[in-house]
Amino acid sequence: MNQSTKDPTLEVVVPVYNEQDSLERSVRTLHEYLSAEFDIPWRITIADNASTDATLQVATLLTYDLDRVGVLHLDEKGRGRALKRAWLESSARVVAYVDVDLSTDLRGLPPLVAPLLSGHSDIAIGTRLASSSRVTRGGKREFISRSYNFLLRRAMGAGFSDAQCGFKAMRADVARKLLPLVEDTGWFFDTELLILAERSGMRIHEVPVDWVDDPDSRVDVVATARDDLRGMWRVTRGLVSGRIPVDRIYEELGRHPFAAPRPPSFFGQVVRFAAVGVASTAAYALLYLMFSAVMPGLLANFLALIVTAIANTAANRRFTFGVRGRTRAVIHQFQGLIVFGIAWLITTGSLLELHAINPSANATVELIVLTFANLLATVLRFVLFRAWVFRSQREPIQPTDLAPRETFSRDIFSTTESSSPEPSNRKPEPSNRKTVSAS
Repeated sequence: MNQSTKDPTLEVVVPVYNEQDSLERSVRTLHEYLSAEFDIPWRITIADNASTDATLQVATLLTYDLDRVGVLHLDEKGRGRALKRAWLESSARVVAYVDVDLSTDLRGLPPLVAPLLSGHSDIAIGTRLASSSRVTRGGKREFISRSYNFLLRRAMGAGFSDAQCGFKAMRADVARKLLPLVEDTGWFFDTELLILAERSGMRIHEVPVDWVDDPDSRVDVVATARDDLRGMWRVTRGLVSGRIPVDRIYEELGRHPFAAPRPPSFFGQVVRFAAVGVASTAAYALLYLMFSAVMPGLLANFLALIVTAIANTAANRRFTFGVRGRTRAVIHQFQGLIVFGIAWLITTGSLLELHAINPSANATVELIVLTFANLLATVLRFVLFRAWVFRSQREPIQPTDLAPRETFSRDIFSTTESSSPEPSNRKPEPSNRKTVSAS
């Protein structure tokens, strides 16, 4: 079925760098699948980011041999740079991308795109970490991937499960608002995009996928992990300082709650705060025992305190003070660490003051002083949490209409466009989007 390439509903971008050997086979496989399974107008764009082999030549030949295939060439390297350029220039209603190795089963494309076409979701991602996903890969990469996504969820409050799966799509109107805020041009591009989308109130739809590791992958795992950690620190600073204007995007596109949640009563907050404190103390003891077996006691104590402080702030945010959603989650964690530091200074300072006054104080006296100091620090933490960290979240949230509904046919992948199809006996012309050079 021939369809126009001028205004596709879906554009699938394949970012490539020095992929001359696998490019033709992958694009033909993708083209065959889209032709068989999608009735909406679609287009494939090969985004070549500064390849030094024959990748660009292979891609250009494919545009003459296959209809609805185009090439975008960039003179600078960077997977994120290529995706950003291709998506911002797209005239499609939904933009997507797949890795050139096609590690993700293409049968995940229809459920990836459907909630975006219906207007239900803003971004859709494939996840290899869902219980129903079927994944084949080595233990080392599995451990690194799960550790990285665990760190994202715990340190940055991320709600999505898999940031790095090369199988994503988003509505074009959302892309035009969000992509200018994304600074990374490499592998951290996906993570940064999802973090900003979540902070902006976007709805992220996850699709469990079947995924087989590519043994010939050129990704430098160590270097990528290092760059990802740097990116996380940069984005955190940008969100805390307000340099990244996610609040503005939230006001324009965010999906606001229908009504403000009712916060727990004061008595309920006290009870929940105490329960969280007991759980945090038990978690600290367990973590200290684990860490102290492989590192010095001082370092083990510090790491155990930091981990439990982050978990304590997250638990109090959700259960004690009834704050839901991801808005200001990073700022709350930063403020929580300040509160933790103040409490730590009170307990440590009381012990130092005791020994300054009475150098021969015995363990019983130390225990009494630390008990009162901890009691004071606990009360102060509750007061600071309630009066400072989570105070603004108790203000009512004005309900806002969600994105306007769109009407679609019973089959989400059938098109209602009025443009007439090209005659079947006419040879398809190559895409009008050929080679575009960008510096």
